Amino acid sequence: MARVIWLVLDSFGVGGDEGAAAFGDAGADTLGHIAAQERLSLPHMTALGLGELYRHIHGAYPPIEDIRPPMAGSFYGAAREASDAKDTLSGHWEMAGVQMDVAMTYFPDTCPTFPSEMIQEILSRSDIDGILGDRHASGLEVIETLGEAHIATGKPIFYTSADSVLQIAAHETHFGLERLYKLCEIAREVCNAYGVGRVIARPFLGEESAHFKRSKNRKDYAMRPSGTSVFELAVAQGREVVGIGKIHDIFGGHGISKKVPAYGLEGLMDTTLAEMETLPDGGILMTNFVDFDMEWGHRRDAEGYAKGLAYFDGRVPELLEKLQEGDMLLLTADHGCDPTWPGSDHTRELVPVFGMYLDREIGDIGIRDGFADMAQSVAEHLKLELEGAFGKGF
Repeated sequence: MARVIWLVLDSFGVGGDEGAAAFGDAGADTLGHIAAQERLSLPHMTALGLGELYRHIHGAYPPIEDIRPPMAGSFYGAAREASDAKDTLSGHWEMAGVQMDVAMTYFPDTCPTFPSEMIQEILSRSDIDGILGDRHASGLEVIETLGEAHIATGKPIFYTSADSVLQIAAHETHFGLERLYKLCEIAREVCNAYGVGRVIARPFLGEESAHFKRSKNRKDYAMRPSGTSVFELAVAQGREVVGIGKIHDIFGGHGISKKVPAYGLEGLMDTTLAEMETLPDGGILMTNFVDFDMEWGHRRDAEGYAKGLAYFDGRVPELLEKLQEGDMLLLTADHGCDPTWPGSDHTRELVPVFGMYLDREIGDIGIRDGFADMAQSVAEHLKLELEGAFGKGF
């Protein structure tokens, strides 16, 4: 039996990226700053090497309680992103073995922020006659301030962030969910010529500003970089690749043979454990635990982030119990989102790379020079030939 259980704690950076200054993030440290501000105990993740990998980067353990020595079979290290980015899309594609080869567009913090010709083309190809927003904003703030105007006018809300992204918010019933999806499909086609990494449908519910809330029917439409990911290679060879949560959308379905929806930290973990029961030999399962980023990182909620980490840590033993002989458990992140950092955007940081091989002794894998080392390691573990990959297996 040789399978891979690949879990992405979205935004769980560990600081220490030498290139962070170019992004205005010198000194950002998601784990370290949360631990310094909130009481935090992560015994099970430190038993997989989280404490050791942090010490390798910073010269000291993070200020958390009950740090345990790495257990037999664990491996631990960190990786810096090779792509010049700190984005969900670039992070996931790179860890799957494909470096972004398209210069992604990041919109200026102005109002309007989007090129007028891009918006006009979307309008001409759709059934809407105008938009609201057209600026940088957080998802909650933009529906609170513009949601009622959207319902009254029927105009969707277009906004962006520090990511290469066009987000479109619309009321799930007044505007229509399928109508929103169709609009995002049109926007995705238009945005291909502008190098926009993702178009995201952001439906919301409620009848007045004080009660608006985003629904669970978010959908991402991602840019497709060139190259072959380890997922696509696996599927081409008849392997099963299970994408839980937003994984299918991040990869635009490329290389994902089974899409499994799940929501919330508990729901994502429950679904992961259930899918581990049936994942066949040679298969890959990847889950994105988006709450760390969406609920706590972007909202600068260090307390919530700490509670989420503690919850996740408490369920690590269940993951270990379900591992079968020959399995590889890989825990990582796609970027940072330090909740103590100014603003509400991602932070450029090293990401942790740690986990468990049941039948190998790997130990300290050091600081890797690209996320694609994960893809190469997964390919080697599953005996796949990942041609053209720029990563080095650990």
